[in-house]
Amino acid sequence: MNAQPDNAPESTGISAPGYSVSTTRPFYWSVRRELWENRSIYVAPLIVAIVVLFGFLVSTIGLPERRQAVLLLDPAKARVAIETPYNVAAMMLIFTAFIVGVFYCLDALHGERRDRSILFWKSLPVSDLTTLLSKATVPLAVLPLVTFAIIIATQFVMLLWTSVLLMTHSMSPASTWTNVPFLQGCLILLYGLVAIALWHAPIYGWALLVSGWARRATFLWAVLPLLAIGFFEKITFGTSHFASMLKNRLLGFAPEAFAFNPHSIDCPQLTPLKYLSTSGLWLGLLFAAAFLAAAVWQRRYRGPI
Repeated sequence: MNAQPDNAPESTGISAPGYSVSTTRPFYWSVRRELWENRSIYVAPLIVAIVVLFGFLVSTIGLPERRQAVLLLDPAKARVAIETPYNVAAMMLIFTAFIVGVFYCLDALHGERRDRSILFWKSLPVSDLTTLLSKATVPLAVLPLVTFAIIIATQFVMLLWTSVLLMTHSMSPASTWTNVPFLQGCLILLYGLVAIALWHAPIYGWALLVSGWARRATFLWAVLPLLAIGFFEKITFGTSHFASMLKNRLLGFAPEAFAFNPHSIDCPQLTPLKYLSTSGLWLGLLFAAAFLAAAVWQRRYRGPI
């Protein structure tokens, strides 16, 4: 007889509890959980994008007259003048993504301890490592992808609006599309977002560690020790190496990942080999891994606040 026993799970594509935990894809659903519970991951950049677009629409008043004057400049200077609004929009959204990522990490573990949901999540067949990796994935992968999509959509709307405005004044929109290479800009933007995320990995790792350790005021616990070390070094030794290190961790990716030549029309140039060979990148990733490992270890022993 080929009859199945009554307690056997049916072939519905969904595994019954106790049969195959791997098919539940705990990491995938853990990431989905973070997106469901933290809408600021995409809502905050969208709000900033709307504000940027509104400001850009207001700034285009009198654009045709200004464009005629800009086209009389040197080609490199003309390109900089035309590209500036698009670069400013991208930088504002990238900065917003960084702020959202930091505050998300500061609340990622603290929030579940504060509302006591950590008791429920620990009862599920999901390891602490999987939970921490899913939370680290948000600022390192999800936020850059969300930011990339929103920046591209924002810049495309800006390009369309500029083109329509110029055509209504009997001017060719070619000056915009030539000086703002959209496809090339997408490649540069994606590369830049990846470079920034990897460079800021220890910042996110530190924020996750503080989130799992501090009982309250996670932002102060994350910032005050760093400020105290900087002040102690300055007062005691008269140096500011620690402050310089923090500044480099925030902004040091740019000179390593790009080559800037303001007199060239092909600016910036990508330097991925230089970036990947930078010791600061790998040292930062090493610290990020250490912070993440410490956060995994302490989550095993942390309960509700």
